[in-house]
Amino acid sequence: MKRSLSTLAVAAAFVVSLIPAAKADTTLNGAGATFPYPIYSKWFDEYHKMHPNVAINYQSIGSGGGIRQVTAKTVDFGASDGPMSDEQLSKVDGKLLHIPTVLGAVVIIYNAPGVAELKLDGPTIAGIFQGKIAKWNDPAIAALNPGVALPDSQITVVHRADGSGTSYCFTDYLTKVSEDWSKSIGKGTSVNWPVGLGGKGNEGVASLVKQTPGSIGYTELIYALQNNISFASVKNAAGKLVTASLDSVSAAAAAAAKNMPADYRVSITNAAGENAYPISTFTWLLVYQNNPGSNGKILQDFLKWMVEKGETMAPSLNYAPLPKNVQSMVRKTIQTIK
Repeated sequence: MKRSLSTLAVAAAFVVSLIPAAKADTTLNGAGATFPYPIYSKWFDEYHKMHPNVAINYQSIGSGGGIRQVTAKTVDFGASDGPMSDEQLSKVDGKLLHIPTVLGAVVIIYNAPGVAELKLDGPTIAGIFQGKIAKWNDPAIAALNPGVALPDSQITVVHRADGSGTSYCFTDYLTKVSEDWSKSIGKGTSVNWPVGLGGKGNEGVASLVKQTPGSIGYTELIYALQNNISFASVKNAAGKLVTASLDSVSAAAAAAAKNMPADYRVSITNAAGENAYPISTFTWLLVYQNNPGSNGKILQDFLKWMVEKGETMAPSLNYAPLPKNVQSMVRKTIQTIK
């Protein structure tokens, strides 16, 4: 039996906390997204092994918290799965860079007794999370799952309770596939959810869905895999049902990678391509271009290591590495950090 992700996350945090403060001449502090927490924990631990004088502490508090803390300059870097808006950047004292790190998928996890496989499309997902599709055997779900014995029971929706880049990716997708959702709810790290229970972090949502028969929620792929929670295949923009995987996430990024903007703020939800998983996203570290003291140099060195070595670790944790041309762009951006 696999250990639950919450156990792994606690273990990872414990490993990071075991870094002896006495050996670290420099400590970098970061906060933000839970989406990439498993791979960030791995990276920070591996980098410390190579540089025992440097400790990198990271608080997995959600993208909203990461944006707030890096804006207030209470941390050396932030992390988010949703790019900051022009309005948010206008409140920042200094130039803040979006450094893409890896790509991942937001999956629709569910706990429907007797349902081994589930197929969904965008309008149906929107209807469920709006509370307009309230039963598992609703005709909209049944039409997508012919021959499946769907339970005649209520659906319990689970969403994020905290400001979240995972929510940004999910709601960004829903605004593209549902005009009703776009007009009534919209996208953001936090939205006014019409129905459902709130879980803190990807961990909290995964835990609630696993514990609640009849529930449905959304979380990053690794949290579903590590918790052995079923997740749906989703119909993409080409009309194909696609299951989240490294290949289907990379396929979603292919078009954006060819035309990546200089600031890296790009959405790849509902991407074109028959093999593209439609709820995919980059995730970013938020780093000031100018940093006081020696922290900027250390941060720059870590980011160089991340692109050269860290990216190779991504597939083992079910994240897709950056496309090669994006890696080349990121190397040049990292050189500008002072």
